[in-house]
Amino acid sequence: MTFRSLTLTTVTAAFLAFSAAATAQAADAEKLKLGFAKCAHCLPMALTPELAKGVEIEAINFNSGNDVLTALVSKSIDMAQVTYLHYITALDKGFDVVAVSGQVNGGSEIVVGKGITLKADDWDGLKKLIAERKEKGEPLRVAASRGNAQDIHMRGAFQKHGINVNKDVQFINIPNPSDHAAALQRGEVDVICTVEPFASQIRQTGVGTHFALPYDQAAGNLTNLIVTRSDVIKDHPKAVEATVGSVVALVDKLKSDQTVWVDVINKYTGMDKAVATEALKNASPDYAIHKDSTLAIATMMRELKYISNDVTAAAEKNLDYTFLEAVTKKPKSELGF
Repeated sequence: MTFRSLTLTTVTAAFLAFSAAATAQAADAEKLKLGFAKCAHCLPMALTPELAKGVEIEAINFNSGNDVLTALVSKSIDMAQVTYLHYITALDKGFDVVAVSGQVNGGSEIVVGKGITLKADDWDGLKKLIAERKEKGEPLRVAASRGNAQDIHMRGAFQKHGINVNKDVQFINIPNPSDHAAALQRGEVDVICTVEPFASQIRQTGVGTHFALPYDQAAGNLTNLIVTRSDVIKDHPKAVEATVGSVVALVDKLKSDQTVWVDVINKYTGMDKAVATEALKNASPDYAIHKDSTLAIATMMRELKYISNDVTAAAEKNLDYTFLEAVTKKPKSELGF
């Protein structure tokens, strides 16, 4: 046998051994089901399977964060991208949820229909319009997807400006954000607090115009959170850590390359890439879990009668920074605690 054939044989054997080891490792990897909603800052979660190391992620798309939360608490999925609002709501209902990572913040916008002539951020003008409509017995119709972050962002901002959503306007719940544009176009509602990329679609198609970014309230621009259940953490700690690792890798990727972000929005919504690009102007990738703001959100939600109980203690207790600390090698003091 020549030196060349011996070398080739050795290389081939090494390659086969490596392939076998890689196949065995992939077969041994735990599998987790991860749910995410249909919005501009949620859809990048579809990229987590290809970024995962040490876990096999099945990423499942849902219409809304409410649907994702339902799937998590019913144990149809193992981990979920929801919102800070969903986290607080779940605790209020006594559900077993644990927050393990942030993801992307922002994405909320208040838009008004064609017949509403208001300048951007003209809250006094909005209050005047609301008073005029009430006097006529034709209350201003304000819509959002109840239970989503945009609803609490809007309610908090309205409250700060002296507007009671339950008394001063007619609130209309439109569960699926993809229906917001059509409702505004048909004149069924006057004002909508919606989520990207649907907000950008509404503006760019002329269906409505920008009024405000509703971040002037306790929640700020906090939006997305990665949560799981305590049984998943107990039974699959390494898989949870690896999944959090994929989210951290995703956040880093989104900060450096928005092309993949635009592509995934286009894939799942069919929207023009120009709309997707516009939507990303109102999105902030962030894997930190912001404790103080979480507690402020819980307080605000109780004041707004969105929840019935004081869940601030539970909200703090169920923030688990263990996996973020392991993945990022940072102390929780640098991760939002």
